[in-house]
Amino acid sequence: MEALNNFISPTMLPDIMFYVFAALTLLFGVLVVANPFSRNPVTSAMFLVLTIISMAGLFVLLHAFFLAAVQIIVYAGAVMVLFLFVVMLLDLKAEQQRKIRKVAVLAGLLSVGTIVAIFVKSLHATGLNAHAAPTTEGDTALLGKLLFSQYVLPFEVVSVLLLVAMVGVILLSKKDLK
Repeated sequence: MEALNNFISPTMLPDIMFYVFAALTLLFGVLVVANPFSRNPVTSAMFLVLTIISMAGLFVLLHAFFLAAVQIIVYAGAVMVLFLFVVMLLDLKAEQQRKIRKVAVLAGLLSVGTIVAIFVKSLHATGLNAHAAPTTEGDTALLGKLLFSQYVLPFEVVSVLLLVAMVGVILLSKKDLK
């Protein structure tokens, strides 16, 4: 233990932990998309859970404990259960997967391109000001007021998208539409 203390100083530990969590986040994120172990979507969903957990570790290093807890409880818990429910409920055959895959790749590329364009435009519009983001470290009341006042539209859009996804899964899973 003494040799480890001589090698790593206590001030270097947060930096080392950042690189470990960042590497794990990137590794698990790549394994979600390009999984060499299995073509099963459930395995990819489990790698997504590991990605979310390692991102929560990054939030802990930033002293954003509320966001770390939300990552674990909401995303790794509730949203992943919803994803697994959708994957298990659809149970597409191999022929249907091939037909959907070409359209899904095109739609995915279009979506990613649109998101990147919006991201670049918003970064350009803000002028990359470091003081533009509000500081809500450790204050959940201020975070809640900010979420339901300034960011209420994106919050509601996400909830509507989740509702549409659930209705779509229910309609797709029915065998006979009457």
